[in-house]
Amino acid sequence: MIIKLSQLLKEIKPLEVIGDTDKNITSLESDSRKVEKGGMFVAVRGTTTDGHKYIPVVASNHVGAIVCEDLPSSIEKGITYIRVADSADALGHLASAWYGHPSDQLKLVGVTGTNGKTTTATLLYEMAKFEGCRAGLLSTVCNYVLDRAIPTTHTTPDPLTLNALLAEMVDAGCEYAFMEVSSHAAEQHRISGLRFAGGVFSNLTRDHLDYHLTVENYMNAKKKFFDMLPEDAFALINTDDSHGRYMVQNTRARVYTYSLRGDADFRCRVLESRLDGTLLSLNGHEVEVAFTGRFNAYNLTAVYGAAILSGFNPEEVLVNMSRLVPVAGRFQTIHCPNGVTAIVDYAHTPDALINVLDTIRGIVGEEGTVITVTGAGGNRDHGKRPQMAQAAAERSERLVLTSDNPRFEDPAAIIEDMKAGLDPYQLERTEVIADRREAIRHALRSGKPGDVVLIAGKGHETYQEVEGVRHHFDDREEVRDTFKEQ
Repeated sequence: MIIKLSQLLKEIKPLEVIGDTDKNITSLESDSRKVEKGGMFVAVRGTTTDGHKYIPVVASNHVGAIVCEDLPSSIEKGITYIRVADSADALGHLASAWYGHPSDQLKLVGVTGTNGKTTTATLLYEMAKFEGCRAGLLSTVCNYVLDRAIPTTHTTPDPLTLNALLAEMVDAGCEYAFMEVSSHAAEQHRISGLRFAGGVFSNLTRDHLDYHLTVENYMNAKKKFFDMLPEDAFALINTDDSHGRYMVQNTRARVYTYSLRGDADFRCRVLESRLDGTLLSLNGHEVEVAFTGRFNAYNLTAVYGAAILSGFNPEEVLVNMSRLVPVAGRFQTIHCPNGVTAIVDYAHTPDALINVLDTIRGIVGEEGTVITVTGAGGNRDHGKRPQMAQAAAERSERLVLTSDNPRFEDPAAIIEDMKAGLDPYQLERTEVIADRREAIRHALRSGKPGDVVLIAGKGHETYQEVEGVRHHFDDREEVRDTFKEQ
């Protein structure tokens, strides 16, 4: 691919340009190791490294242009230097232009919030297929171009990867694309340059404070997504969440609401709930769904509203709601030979644990026994660890604290942080088994017929990250394998 530099510069607002702009650019990169002769290098300030320090290296490779926030002390002949206010934002716009503005050719709907992003985005993708539309998906679990699965590494990819995937969708004839929009992506301008047809806000609770530092920063990062929506887009917000209205204070998009508690454009009532499904009323229409819990009722209401706002026939949407199935690792129910019901869920925040456990308790009643197996990720927000343990202990008869993805931390130290949130009575009902495989097997084998074992934290993940290495580990496989050896 070759694009004139002068054409690319129309996509951004340079503060200063040094050098020839009437030249061909042969590649676009933000990774100094990949940049080629005649290409453009965008020096981005990341969380772990600053691309500016690699400018001398890429300059020696005879690149065609360098985009940066600070010009280097040495200006090399033959290279065009473009100084911008924010190189991460510039990269987003340049990446979109490089791939032919793919989001302009799709109905792109983004979903943001602490919980429910994956389920909502994935079910919208499935709904589009039920409607006979060609669609793509960008999610935490997996990316899809039509039915072709593409492994994912981030909730929201970097701008170059993101636009390349959207371009693939366009080439495949997709009409729709649905994607999760993480707070990191909004803060780091990974979605800059994209044109969204709609945005959905699910909820906001404490998460990712290792990066954002405060809940306010985290909230404002998500709000940036709605600030960038165009006038002809829709913004669908959960008004039962106190942050919903704040998200759309400055949006230009048309605002719509959904709720389980009050009046809204899209209203839902839970009529009956079981471990294997729920009877809902959506805007007065009864529909049986294969999902459990109020949190899933919120997700499904968001799907219902966003699907209609995306142009799907309301009557067909209602019919297709009953055809949707749960996303992998989201309240995934597995019935064990000993009569125990195992539930594997991605819940990895205090609020997510509360939602899942309250749902389980509401179904099994006060006489039922709930055993929770959970841990907390390493090298992440330490403050939520005691809160997670407390939330689980308050809603379980027994608690098993174990390892999650310890990354570069000692699992025992993470568990000690969690135990700090428990009172003496809760500690008496808590077991510590750092080995996650053993913790899962112990909880399942010690359960009695009718008991429910919640295995929380990893959900769809098929690995456990220890000391920077990802080892194969799947909670669902562990459940199924537990009784094979007996």
